[in-house]
Amino acid sequence: MGSSVAGLSVWRRATGICKILLISLILVTVTGLKAQAECRPDQVELRWPGGQARFSVELADDEAERARGLMYRETMPRSSGMLFAYEGPRRAQFWMKNTLIPLDMIFADQHGVVTRVHSNAIPQDITVIDGGDGVQFVLEINGGLAKRLGIIAGAEMRHPKIASSLWACNAE
Repeated sequence: MGSSVAGLSVWRRATGICKILLISLILVTVTGLKAQAECRPDQVELRWPGGQARFSVELADDEAERARGLMYRETMPRSSGMLFAYEGPRRAQFWMKNTLIPLDMIFADQHGVVTRVHSNAIPQDITVIDGGDGVQFVLEINGGLAKRLGIIAGAEMRHPKIASSLWACNAE
């Protein structure tokens, strides 16, 4: 009760400009907390100059989940995908054997920076898709969607698994 009375006393003494500054500070704090709260393990967010996107994802963060991936699925909702998370940076290579839908593969480094986008991987194709070295995260989404949205190398990815200094979930 004492802190509420003290806060009310400060509010009464504040001038108009100070009240505006206090309200602004409260809004910035609440907005920052809301952004942190929206960072969820079942979502990946991307941002790039001129755009941003959010996908509901399944997480593949162990060998068995990564080996199965999105195989045998006949459809996937437009705003969905799968996030492959590795323990550390590595050379990431994929193929489409037993995958029934075309996919875009978005490769990112340990900071969540997109290093490569492979568009429209062909269903059932066994050709190796090489994401290159230094990949720690791969987001698979419906084929052609990355191009339609404008997702490019250099975009930033955000997810609780990505301990990034660029756009971290728990950034203050």
